Amino acid sequence: MAHEAQERYSNLVLAKVRKSLVLKDGVVFNNDYEGSPKAGAVKIPVRDTEVAVSDYDKANGITAGTGNTTYETMPIDKDKAVNEIIDGYDSQSVPDNLVADRLDSAGYSLAKQMDTDGGIVLIAGSTVKNETSLTSENIYDKIVDLKTDMDKENIPNDGKRYLLVLPDTMALILKDKDHFVKASDLGDAVVQTGAVGKIAGFLVIEWNDNTANLAMIAGHPRFATRAQEFSVPVHIQDLSGSGKYIGASAVQGRDVYAHKVLRSVAIRSVFAPGSLTVSAAAGSTAGKTVLTVAEAATGSFKYKVAPAVAAKVGDVYEGTELTSGTTQISVTAGQVVEVADLDSNGKVVKVGYHTVAATEIKK
Repeated sequence: MAHEAQERYSNLVLAKVRKSLVLKDGVVFNNDYEGSPKAGAVKIPVRDTEVAVSDYDKANGITAGTGNTTYETMPIDKDKAVNEIIDGYDSQSVPDNLVADRLDSAGYSLAKQMDTDGGIVLIAGSTVKNETSLTSENIYDKIVDLKTDMDKENIPNDGKRYLLVLPDTMALILKDKDHFVKASDLGDAVVQTGAVGKIAGFLVIEWNDNTANLAMIAGHPRFATRAQEFSVPVHIQDLSGSGKYIGASAVQGRDVYAHKVLRSVAIRSVFAPGSLTVSAAAGSTAGKTVLTVAEAATGSFKYKVAPAVAAKVGDVYEGTELTSGTTQISVTAGQVVEVADLDSNGKVVKVGYHTVAATEIKK
């Protein structure tokens, strides 16, 4: 019975997560992986080329080729927990409506954090485009440019391309009544994706993100993966044996997940008025990498490894000092590093991201 309750509670949380996510599975991320996230890593298929086509010889047939699908290991780097005390109730007598309320809240909070983590990974693994400014007069042209870039890279134009749009950019798109088509005019299939409409073939999804100067992200779900699973199913834990709590229980559970971009040219981030260009190289000490920023600092640079939230323009940045091309930092392969450009008051002006590869870490 306890196991059935855990499964039911976990399913309730997952349902809330899926409903609350802006960066939804099947719309922004795929779930094409092998293995269990609880094991700490999963295998994801990576294939940049399509099946080869050749002439058929009726007399001799055709020589069989071999597929070149490879599998990459995706470490599960996010481990989040739910642990909220419901005082005054033991595990057998917590009212169902109270449990449902706390599970609903847990699902919403988890979805919000998962969107933040997923967005940072998308940006760090994307091809970045910097624009001086975006206006209602040029926004459509800029979106068409994104479409053209993706067409040239043979990213499928099968109705699944998406455009994650921040509120200020969304306001510009809404003013373009000649090109923007509302979701209500496109049918239920579009509405169910969470899109608010379409423009230039992209599903338009409004996303309230705080990343400094980010305007929009274009992509296709085929080229970014999310893996998620409860490592400890959600349950009501009796705290009577704790030696501290009497007649109390808690909603507990652990969820593990990770995100990965599979092809940089398939995900495109647009910044206005701009972002930092960050690269990495192996340091001189084992386990270290060195970051280089192409742009000059406004005042100074600071960095964070695997940031919990994205840097926002005008915020005081509590990171570690970075000297471009010199500072050696500790990082593991696949981790995202955020570099912030700060003014003389230590406030964020611009930001840049880089996903560190194994070859960029000193062995």
